[in-house]
Amino acid sequence: MADPTTTQTIDLLVIPAAIVPAEPAGVVLQDHALAVDAGRIVAVLPVAEARLHYAPRETRELPQHALMPGLVNAHTHLAMTLLRGLADDLPLMDWLQNHVWPAEGQHVSRAFCVDGVRLATVESIRGGVTCANDMYFFADATAEVCGAAGLRAAVNLIVIDFPTAWAAGPDEYFAKGIAVHDSVRGNPLLRTMFAPHAPYTVSDGPLRRVRAYADELGIGIHMHVHETAFEVAEAVKQSGQRPWQRLKELGLLGPDFVAVHMTQLSDEEITEAATYGVHVAHCPESNLKLASGFCPVAKLLDAGVNVALGTDGAASNNDLDLFGEMRTAALLAKGVSGSAQAFPAAQALHAATLGGARALGWDAEIGSLVAGKSADFIAVQMNAAHLTPCYNLVSHLVYAVGRGDVSDVWVAGRALMRERRLLTLDETEVLAKAVEWRQRIRN
Repeated sequence: MADPTTTQTIDLLVIPAAIVPAEPAGVVLQDHALAVDAGRIVAVLPVAEARLHYAPRETRELPQHALMPGLVNAHTHLAMTLLRGLADDLPLMDWLQNHVWPAEGQHVSRAFCVDGVRLATVESIRGGVTCANDMYFFADATAEVCGAAGLRAAVNLIVIDFPTAWAAGPDEYFAKGIAVHDSVRGNPLLRTMFAPHAPYTVSDGPLRRVRAYADELGIGIHMHVHETAFEVAEAVKQSGQRPWQRLKELGLLGPDFVAVHMTQLSDEEITEAATYGVHVAHCPESNLKLASGFCPVAKLLDAGVNVALGTDGAASNNDLDLFGEMRTAALLAKGVSGSAQAFPAAQALHAATLGGARALGWDAEIGSLVAGKSADFIAVQMNAAHLTPCYNLVSHLVYAVGRGDVSDVWVAGRALMRERRLLTLDETEVLAKAVEWRQRIRN
């Protein structure tokens, strides 16, 4: 906050119709402005005070818009946008083993990942996503593309037992992953997480190494866990143990662990998730499409577990629309729990913003509009027919707003989209590349 007797020069002052800071939850600020300087939020304060105390180099007046934190996609596979719609209406293991893995074996390369991540970045920014937690091969490509586009990203260092185009085996996965980690250190928009794919694709030895390296480097772990009943039943049949129990015994569970999907949970496992401080990345639309099951969100939240939202990859969703995930998650939680009060709008918005940031260990920096945090925020145009009238803005953001209503996006104070025009990517070129890949893959 500026000294009341002086005028402080700042980079940007945004004056919207309303601000939804996400912290405290459910708060809506009318007649307020957001002051930004050097990529950070200087203040959120009444408009009259802002005009008195700040001399902005740029002022954006958005009288038909709401400002809110940028959305955090807590689980995705960005490059898989190039496989969107390749194999639909199939259960998970059939989809993976007979369609996705063969296609990846034939086509995935660094060039595939560069073009796929660029396509995903266009879609993400247009949909108000300012941070993505990306689990895929060629993590160096993800870092390169997201860094150039200005999209914040947790770049995952994938580990899997079998060879892929990225690495021949665990030793090479670790070596390449640590090299990527070293290459992005110091970049404020990029960080890394280890990503052992799933309990059924990573054996005990590599999992122990993941924990040891994560502790040594001070980074998180991100893993598919209990995605389907089949996965759990097969593990019990083969080892006598549920995957969660195995991960617990191997020491993987902790406050730096993000468990994705979690559709098959006992009450004891829910309690343990809270005890260990594990975060859950809930991907409702992918789980529905693959008939994987229902994450017990209401029970997890009641137990004190932090729940974030992810889209999963566009090959199983089939989009990267986090506004859609918010709405689906809120509705699904009500249906599964039998309570219309389960996962209310403010909680869903928290999961898509501050909950995601917390899962990635980035909540001190992003996820809410608070002075001192990075200026990662979006403007949502609220004067469309499907948004009129508006009685409760937070409710509207979850149940009525669509990603097409996002007009402007900033990350670390840098505008990535202005009045629906992308500023850091050539969309025409990106789409042309995607069409080329369709021809190649289809043939």
